[in-house]
Amino acid sequence: MSEPRRKICFVTGSRADFGLIIWPMRAVRETPCLSLQLIATGMHLSPEFGYTIDNIRAEGFDVDESVETLLSSDSGVGVAKSVGLGVIGFADAFARLKPDLVVVLGDRYETFAAAQAAMFLRLPMAHLFGGDVTEGAIDEAIRHAITKMAHLHFATNADSARRLTQLGEDPARVFTVGSPGIDSIKRLKLMDRETIGREVGMTLGKRNVLVTFHPVTVEMDRSVGALEELFASLAALDPEFSLFFTLANADAEGRALNERIRTFVAGRTNAIAVASLGQLRYISLMNQADVVVGNSSSGIYEAPSLNVPTVDIGDRQKGRERAASVFHAAPDRASISQAIAQALARGRQPTVSPYGDGETSRRVADKIASIPDFGALLKKGFYDGEAAT
Repeated sequence: MSEPRRKICFVTGSRADFGLIIWPMRAVRETPCLSLQLIATGMHLSPEFGYTIDNIRAEGFDVDESVETLLSSDSGVGVAKSVGLGVIGFADAFARLKPDLVVVLGDRYETFAAAQAAMFLRLPMAHLFGGDVTEGAIDEAIRHAITKMAHLHFATNADSARRLTQLGEDPARVFTVGSPGIDSIKRLKLMDRETIGREVGMTLGKRNVLVTFHPVTVEMDRSVGALEELFASLAALDPEFSLFFTLANADAEGRALNERIRTFVAGRTNAIAVASLGQLRYISLMNQADVVVGNSSSGIYEAPSLNVPTVDIGDRQKGRERAASVFHAAPDRASISQAIAQALARGRQPTVSPYGDGETSRRVADKIASIPDFGALLKKGFYDGEAAT
């Protein structure tokens, strides 16, 4: 009689993390000894942010549980209350699903809620993207906190893996696997220009800019000003550039940014704003862009593997390892315009990404499958590197 498949429960709360865990989930689903579970939460359940739970199902995944967390407020108080709602909802969902291992990615507050619930239910947990550094967002503290609650760590690069051991995690539980975002680029059949234009709602221009700007959550009340500086730089570009905006996520100030983005694109025939493109359309559009501009991690992780230059604005992604095609800009129009000019001068050329070779998902699934007893992971000590040497 064969052993029962062990239940591996992934959590996704936004279009961004879903795009990164698609291929790890598929690899787990294809592994004979493992069974996939999926919980959707956060922006996936909100019509305001595109109701992207439909995208999840369109990719062929069943949603086993949904956990409501979003409030109408995106203030600090609202976000804090959303975390509390999430802990309650995830506790109930995990109790019903009874997973053998929970898998979370990154550093969003929905992920933080899921990690807390899993910890109190004594569920073993694997964490992707731990050890990264982003000094301009509260995500930094959330990410490191999740590290201390997790039991297996899948790092995107060697520097992040080193930081995980600095945080006291046992090196035997830390694995450098790369970014699963590269897996998508390697496996997806990307759309051509005509198809993208039809799908997105605006024909691609002679030259194209993909823009994603999220709140800088450590510097409250400064995100709107930084966005206005970005608008000034984009408005100064030659009209031959078409501007494709994806809207900000549900962090504090996110709604204020989205309102201004919609106002900026209104009346401009060369600009459009889309709440959520979905993975295939987003990567396909990125592949056709002359430059990616904003402060999204996708400009750091995925764009270099498509040989597309990036302008990274402000400190939201400060500290992440970056390829030579990523140009930093201070959040003022002069610096942004200069960085855009540098990126366009570089153009599309072969770029070495520090985030792997596109085989991350298989490494993650194989490592999970190789763990003989997830329960044994619950007992973890603090790895003191100096004492160990």
